[in-house]
Amino acid sequence: MSAAESGVPNPPVRRLGDWSASHLRDLADDYGTSLYVLDLERVRENYERLETAFPESEIMFAAKANALGRVLETLLEAGAGIECASAGELVRALEAGAPGERVHYTAVNPPATDLDLAVDAAADNHALTITAGAEDTIDRLEERGYDGRLCLRVNPGIGAGHHKKVRTGADAKFGVPANRAVETAVDAAERGFDVVGVHAHVGSGVSSDDLDAHREFVSRMGDLAREVNEALTAAPDAQAGLEFVDVGGGFGVPYREDEAPLDLEAVAEATRDALGEVDARLTIEPGRYLVADAGVLLTRVNTVKDAPETTVVGVDAGMTTLARPAMYGSYHPIRNLEANAVDRPETPQTVTGPICESSDVFCTDRSLPETARGDLLTIGNAGAYGYEMASTYNSRPRPASVVLEADGLATLSRRRETLEDVVRLERAAGDGEVDSDEPNRGSPREVSR
Repeated sequence: MSAAESGVPNPPVRRLGDWSASHLRDLADDYGTSLYVLDLERVRENYERLETAFPESEIMFAAKANALGRVLETLLEAGAGIECASAGELVRALEAGAPGERVHYTAVNPPATDLDLAVDAAADNHALTITAGAEDTIDRLEERGYDGRLCLRVNPGIGAGHHKKVRTGADAKFGVPANRAVETAVDAAERGFDVVGVHAHVGSGVSSDDLDAHREFVSRMGDLAREVNEALTAAPDAQAGLEFVDVGGGFGVPYREDEAPLDLEAVAEATRDALGEVDARLTIEPGRYLVADAGVLLTRVNTVKDAPETTVVGVDAGMTTLARPAMYGSYHPIRNLEANAVDRPETPQTVTGPICESSDVFCTDRSLPETARGDLLTIGNAGAYGYEMASTYNSRPRPASVVLEADGLATLSRRRETLEDVVRLERAAGDGEVDSDEPNRGSPREVSR
């Protein structure tokens, strides 16, 4: 259901109950389960809200949240750029039609083949920006003959987010230490790089409760940007100052039904105030905020088992389909889509998948309408880090994906994998179909444009 259909103009969050149960049942009948469903109109609405809150700022979609081609195309059409954390995401952004000036490559500790591909892509897309988070990465770029647009990722020493595993701002893995940032930026400029930006990311799933940490983080980035600008323009071979200050994304969404949506206007105002006067454009990198509530996962009940402590409900999706509950202990709302579900009594239920792991659980002892074999369930807020984190563990094929266009019509955007797909590369190697050693060494070098 779009904002127009709900009668609320672009609400800040779409709850699981806002989705049309009959429409989702039809999709499950047409495409089978498990099935990801993504509403492109909701993606556009989320982008419009961000664009309104952050006027005159550059919005780069963090492709790692959902790199589906139709998602990238939709956001490019809306005006966003694409932030790519890997060579694969870089290829997908270019194939979606992103021009070089709207692409940032921000990989962490990039493998050699990935860096090769990024340099090759930049040779044909001169406005593309490569972000380096280590002095060693700058050396590796220089060794490859790259002297183009460079953004320096720094470690501001402060992190925030929904789980310790995604609080990147204070993790030594990410960025040049702040006390070496100015020196590193000037050194890169003197070596011929076009230093155009500084970048940091505090973490993922930042909520309104994290606003103080966000302010402190952005304030440090503002101070750092002013220092870098002053040093660059004062260097012997002075270059122009920075074009942008990238403060990352991490804007959270409410996964629990009783959680309030992020006060985006307050975050935007705090960001501008904390950054202060900087002779550079503000850049943000939202991922989850744009796509999380635009997607759901449909799954069919195959087993209902009464146990002493709970009722175990087995479904055809699992941690290989949606990894967040197993990896982070994340909460996702669950709704029974059967027409008579609202009339059933609620009981504590544990919804589990078919994977041979005790962590393969979507919820534990949650009060849900009594469930029967064959019922269709939907799992909400699955548009971010859903399919992107899916795997073929236990040799299980990954699910299909459909997108809902502006007119509500569904289009298959990614077919369901088969068991043949799971073993295809293994069989190809055994059949001697590999023509050279190159495919075994890493990513393909050619970039489609």
